[in-house]
Amino acid sequence: MTEPQPLFDYIGHLPECPVWQEEAQALWWADILEGEIHRYHPASGDHRVLRFPEEVGCFALREQGGFIVAMRSAIWLADENGTLVTKVCDNPSNPALARFNDGGTDHHGRFYAGTFWGPGDYNGALLVRVDNDLTPHVIQCDIHGANGLAFSPDGRWMYTSDTPNGIIWRTPLDDNGEPGDRATFKTFAQGEGIPDGAAMDVEGCYWSALFDGYRIARFSPQGEELESYRLPVRCPTMVCFGGEQMKTLYITTTRENMDEQELQARPLSGAIFTLPVAVAGMKKGPFREA
Repeated sequence: MTEPQPLFDYIGHLPECPVWQEEAQALWWADILEGEIHRYHPASGDHRVLRFPEEVGCFALREQGGFIVAMRSAIWLADENGTLVTKVCDNPSNPALARFNDGGTDHHGRFYAGTFWGPGDYNGALLVRVDNDLTPHVIQCDIHGANGLAFSPDGRWMYTSDTPNGIIWRTPLDDNGEPGDRATFKTFAQGEGIPDGAAMDVEGCYWSALFDGYRIARFSPQGEELESYRLPVRCPTMVCFGGEQMKTLYITTTRENMDEQELQARPLSGAIFTLPVAVAGMKKGPFREA
């Protein structure tokens, strides 16, 4: 069985939100706790880092260049150098208690960003959608830690996960991409890992990074586990597809809250891994402004 391999000589703090830029054949990702967005070009080895004034929970590339960035206190439009240009909206959660976390774009080029409720005393996080005209909407609540955003190839389903609660949700979407009532897609037992960031392949299967589970897994549209790949680190955080044929899986991992003993035992915690796969992934488009 093919095993995941480190992408290059890099160790981050909390790498998340990997995004493949097809035209440039480059991988982007955020390091949430360092307030950074990274770009790596595998063919040349060029590695670039942009720094932001707060934690970067998630971001998307913009169609006309630059980024839409969900930081702790607000969502902003930024230029290609990372300079904040336009505030889209404030964090609708309490930013002192809930930072932005996982997110990305849908088939309509809209941007989604979920929050993570830090105190953990109840499900105080939510999921926000920024429309093409920059109007924000809170579309889901009752979440502890929003993660796992992905959309089915036909645009009829939105998948999300709540990592601390160990659950993946599936939400029906109408022709305009408006959500209906979410339902449980899969729950996880002790020792299986808990579902973090995710990506969708062209067959409609959902690939999940199983935090605290040492692995990533592929699930059918019916929730059956089809494949599992073990990692040499405990906590993968998200996956995305890339490469010329969209058959390379990029896997971010973290070393957040790990003691020195674990870091010595698993020194690649915080690295980015690659895994060749047989089925191509869905291409994720940029944020499109009206």
